[in-house]
Amino acid sequence: MQAVLVAPGVKDKKVIAFKRDALKEKDAVSALMRTISAPGTGVRTAFYVFDLARVVDLHRGWRRALSGVRPCYAVKCNPEPALLGALATLGAGFDCASRREIEAVLALGVEPSSIVYANPCKPEAHLEYAAEVGVNLTTYDSEEEVAKIKRCHPTCDLVLRIKGPDGGDVRVDLGTKYGAHEDEVLPLLRAAQRAGLNVAGVSFHVGSGAANTDVYRGAIEAARGVFDQALALGMPPMRVLDIGGGFMAGPAFDEAAAVINAALHRYFGELLPCVEVIGEPGRYFAETAFTMAARVIGKRTRGEVREYWIDDGLYGTLSCIPMDHYVPHPRPLAAPRAGDKTYASTVFGPTCDSLDTVVTGYQLPEMSVGDWLVFDDMGAYTTASGSNFNGFSTSDINIYYAYSS
Repeated sequence: MQAVLVAPGVKDKKVIAFKRDALKEKDAVSALMRTISAPGTGVRTAFYVFDLARVVDLHRGWRRALSGVRPCYAVKCNPEPALLGALATLGAGFDCASRREIEAVLALGVEPSSIVYANPCKPEAHLEYAAEVGVNLTTYDSEEEVAKIKRCHPTCDLVLRIKGPDGGDVRVDLGTKYGAHEDEVLPLLRAAQRAGLNVAGVSFHVGSGAANTDVYRGAIEAARGVFDQALALGMPPMRVLDIGGGFMAGPAFDEAAAVINAALHRYFGELLPCVEVIGEPGRYFAETAFTMAARVIGKRTRGEVREYWIDDGLYGTLSCIPMDHYVPHPRPLAAPRAGDKTYASTVFGPTCDSLDTVVTGYQLPEMSVGDWLVFDDMGAYTTASGSNFNGFSTSDINIYYAYSS
């Protein structure tokens, strides 16, 4: 933990210590938030608490469950510099999808060799920048991308992104946009071979929050098939297997890890000493480490129905509701009191758009302007995907850095 506190992106921040002790973790974060927003502090707008210790715990859990898989954090999920710096200090690599993401990681002192440019379709200028700074590993899934890489970054190693088996119930399905189909694999290997580009490995992404963990077994089996096809073409032995991201912290991660470990042993056992296995976790590290408090800025009473306006919404960091299928369960920051009556409540965001509605028919106790609502697990696709619509700027939301013990 001490190394993280002096990590790039963290060391210049004020970091607040708080104790979990016998309290539940969410209760402890709420107690800290009450201190931050107490009368007299001057805090009157939505804010985040980022628990760095949670990232340390999650990294330890990853190394325990997937000891042979290096995590390469998906920067798009949450590019907060303190999160990137903490993960870099812990030994993670990074999955970047654009020039700006590469710049953000390199600014923290990360070596270019720890970055995979994991975007199968890249702007030419971004590819040229990757060549300039020495980011030499990127994904592809089309012959047109091979030609582009040949023009803009001819020394770059390639990773063929394949479409894994259908995963059934997933939170976000990426297979509709990326990934070579089975009948496209051989032509894409030959295209790279003709261009004189080295295909260093295979990647896949089963989708974010996949409920069917057996999909990893099928995807790893398919990846091994691509390794074998490349060898049959006389290509150099592949050295990278990227198992993608979409992992969620908790029991689902442990279940997925067990399937992945078994599949790696079954399909890659004799190759593993020569193959680096990486993953692209984003929400696994970010989601549960961030908690958001939004302030009630308006209220309307209509009989037994209560309507509240808060200072964050679907155009801000709660953009995770439409974009990432986040299901909000807001709770009052004030300590609950036994016997409090609850009311069917609607919570609106601050913009003038009626679509900016956070919850409807949701049971909440009576609240007043100036009270706070807490949203847990708000680190994934929140601050990264918010906007400045209607003059309400996502970047105005402060982050308080903390570590729990």
